[in-house]
Amino acid sequence: MKVGFVSLGCCKNLVDSEQIMGVLMENGHEIVADPKKADAIVVNTCGFIESAKEESINTIFEMAQYADKLIVCGCLAQRYEEELKEEIPEIDAIIPIRDYGHLAQRLQEVLGGGSLGDFAKSERPLSGTPWSAYVKISDGCSNHCTYCAIPLIRGDQKSKVIDEVVAEVKHLASIGVQEITLIAQDTTKYGLDNYGKLMLAELLRQVEKVEEIRWIRVLYMYPDEIEDEVLEVMAASDKILPYFDIPMQHANDRLLKKMNRRGTKEDTIALVKKIRSMFPDAVLRTTAIVGFPSETDEEFEELVDFIREVEWDRLGAFTYSREEDTPAYDMDGLIDEVTAQSRLERLMAVQKDISKKKNEEKVGNVIEVLIEEKEGLKDQYRGRSAADAPDEVDGVVIVRSKKPLKIGGFVNVRITDATEYDLAGEVAE
Repeated sequence: MKVGFVSLGCCKNLVDSEQIMGVLMENGHEIVADPKKADAIVVNTCGFIESAKEESINTIFEMAQYADKLIVCGCLAQRYEEELKEEIPEIDAIIPIRDYGHLAQRLQEVLGGGSLGDFAKSERPLSGTPWSAYVKISDGCSNHCTYCAIPLIRGDQKSKVIDEVVAEVKHLASIGVQEITLIAQDTTKYGLDNYGKLMLAELLRQVEKVEEIRWIRVLYMYPDEIEDEVLEVMAASDKILPYFDIPMQHANDRLLKKMNRRGTKEDTIALVKKIRSMFPDAVLRTTAIVGFPSETDEEFEELVDFIREVEWDRLGAFTYSREEDTPAYDMDGLIDEVTAQSRLERLMAVQKDISKKKNEEKVGNVIEVLIEEKEGLKDQYRGRSAADAPDEVDGVVIVRSKKPLKIGGFVNVRITDATEYDLAGEVAE
């Protein structure tokens, strides 16, 4: 059967999508890109925040018009299985995350074919580029931030064993992958649930030994448990990129406590200073929530000052999304949407100036760039540097070259131009 596939949400969900596609292919189904050519369509949904839920619902209705069979899985299916059954009769099957252990059988019930394969072990096709892949090292989260529904959807953290992760990296390297991004809801707590201690440093040591891998990146590292040992392993490596995605969410200590975030603003400032002293080329990325219940104007200004002081290389900011069944849902002091949006725009304007200044400082430098596509008929290519994660959040590097460049290859580029988020340059002789 020809099966179309739509993957929504984060890169962790994308890995799930690839594993589901692996099971489908193992049972004789063909994955097709055009929904009009599909006999069945699978929508792997996101249910993290309100806007993501709306996108998932809209996508389900859109895909329902194309194929005879419609399967919905993922976070929205896990969180709202009964509601989806009642409200969208066009759905032929809903497969929540808790049923992934029986995925092949559930798919067979709807699509026919075989019932071979294991969601956790079937070889997954790469839905992005053949030179870059995500590797999920754990699922779920045990942090229980008061605004976050992830533990409700995915449960507490469940880490893979080191040998399993390394085996996956070796396989990906054998099929041409050169960039590995290790992902989890909280990578710094990797191993605490199954080894009884933090094991990210040891995992990095083992992954680094896979010779064919050129870049290793880690997402996401919570500020309160970035061990010195992890920093030392990264500093000693020429493969592990000094890229630190440290989700802060806020700077005010009272709000951090209400969010159930550990650590303080001063702890983070000290951590940033340590990282920058150890890694001259460190890239620091964070996220922030504005309009959290009871956030005052003064506390928002403290966040703005914090962003200016640290000068994060990358910043993603969001207005607070009120999620049912989370502790923050019933908190007093809900901020109106107009105020929250105004604060978001102000914060991003500040970050835009920081980003532009930092990019302009790179003009004249030579950096290594992974070439990812050619731009039409121009002598121009698009790529990413070590400072740019593959999750479409960071910028790109535009590379001018009269000589053909290998797509998926690495070149040295002299930066000649900079905008707020992107760089441009020419191949360095």
